[in-house]
Amino acid sequence: MINRLIFAVVLLWICQSCKTADQQAFEADIIIYGGTASAIIAAVQAKQSGKSVIVVSPDKHLGGLSSGGLGFTDTGDKSTIGGLARDFYHRVYLHYEDSAAWRWQRHAEYGNKGQGTPAMDGDARTMWIFEPHVAEQVFEDYVKEFDIEVRRDEWLDRDAGVVVEDGRIRSITTLSGTTYRGKMFIDATYEGDLMAAAGVSYHVGREANSVYGEKWNGIQTGVLHHYHWFASDISPYKIPGDSTSGLLYGVSNEPPGIYGQGDHRLQAYCFRMCLSNHPDNRVAFPKPDGYNPENYELLARVFASGWRETFEKFDPIPNRKTDTNNHGPFSTDFIGMNYDYPEASYERRREIIKEHEDYQKGLMYFLANDPDVPTEVREEMAQWGLAKDEFTDNDNWPHQLYIREARRMVGQYVMTEHDTFSEREITDPVGMGSYMLDSHNVQRYIKPNGYVQNEGDIGVHPKQPYQIAYGALIPKASECTNLLVPVCVSSSHIAFGSIRMEPVFMILGQSAAAAAVLAIDNATNVQDIGYSLLERVLIDAGQILR
Repeated sequence: MINRLIFAVVLLWICQSCKTADQQAFEADIIIYGGTASAIIAAVQAKQSGKSVIVVSPDKHLGGLSSGGLGFTDTGDKSTIGGLARDFYHRVYLHYEDSAAWRWQRHAEYGNKGQGTPAMDGDARTMWIFEPHVAEQVFEDYVKEFDIEVRRDEWLDRDAGVVVEDGRIRSITTLSGTTYRGKMFIDATYEGDLMAAAGVSYHVGREANSVYGEKWNGIQTGVLHHYHWFASDISPYKIPGDSTSGLLYGVSNEPPGIYGQGDHRLQAYCFRMCLSNHPDNRVAFPKPDGYNPENYELLARVFASGWRETFEKFDPIPNRKTDTNNHGPFSTDFIGMNYDYPEASYERRREIIKEHEDYQKGLMYFLANDPDVPTEVREEMAQWGLAKDEFTDNDNWPHQLYIREARRMVGQYVMTEHDTFSEREITDPVGMGSYMLDSHNVQRYIKPNGYVQNEGDIGVHPKQPYQIAYGALIPKASECTNLLVPVCVSSSHIAFGSIRMEPVFMILGQSAAAAAVLAIDNATNVQDIGYSLLERVLIDAGQILR
């Protein structure tokens, strides 16, 4: 009797274990890893094409930077933005056509300032400038409208979670123990974690100019673009002019390297803050734990030199808010503090993100309160604060760090500055870019004359809109045959500086999903899709290819 009872208990436990295992395995035609704008747009394209899709998102909030504070959209030539990317901006337009959307400001008071063109284009029924919560709602609307399955807060097991057999990804498993099986996979993260875990080649840092015969890649000492460099002689030492007194916070004691050579360094990250100057919708800048005003002494010296461009990048978005970005020699970019981010563990990445948050919160508190800040700057800063109705579950702070660059795939085709300058023919275009080749500063170093300088800020305009190759979205056939990478695309550092715009990521996400569908329908590898077939699908979907 006892043996029978034990057998029954064991059998019940086995059945329950099998049931639990079944519940932890999901399957779809296309598995998309990431919660970015590119990921959601790719999912919409897949569903419109009749395929099953699961979005495995490490993020709880969808949309990446598009809903994470970058509302003053970097677009370039807007005529190159078609398909679902344009649909996104059309949906934003429809939102702001409703008078109820204008809570803190009358529509007529907003004006129509955009980046290069009007914020709201009435003829094309698109709006390019928006509040973070509006963008997030558009992405959530996509999920609901197209019945997209999204698994949030699911983090890829980067050590043992990717099963590759015969050059194809069979499944991915997250840290929760959940497995996702698919025919095609899309890595739409800013970091390229799935790509890397699948054994696909990639690069981190700047290539030497000699690698691809470029001019604007590699170390750029002495090249001063934009206004993000020290125009005055500023001492980097705690006691000005005394090299024995130690360096001020944020200045490297490493030599910058030789012009044109490659290095491991990355352009700086920051948060795109959403600020408000409406008295009823602003929160005073908090004083972060461990705040140290000495960390901003270099900025105090910049102010003492006469610099007064603090508010230059308080770009206006609707309802008396801003998309506030880096501007000047010492600003929100946390220069030199992100080099290990791409390859770092999740734990270390969280530390880096927190370090950036503390630095930037401390900067805003310093600007609003420190007596070394000019009175007129402090008085103006007193009118601003974090927008009370944005990022309400994160103390009004953006939930997405601006990962301007991390890993970049080395795929079937590598986009370089020659492609962005339209110097080479692209035979398989899947979208277009047009923004300038834009890299933020990479390091802050000491010049031979003993003064401080920034390095790495590049801004070079392409001659015209340029095409982006399908080959830049796919790995080499010898490495993986069912993966597409629309964010960490195959490109050099400086070419990526133009490609890395949110509208372009949406464009490439849609094209990647379209290619994945064709690969499934034709039972072929992503490298073997007939381009003429893909081209017809993309044109029918409204993509702009030429």
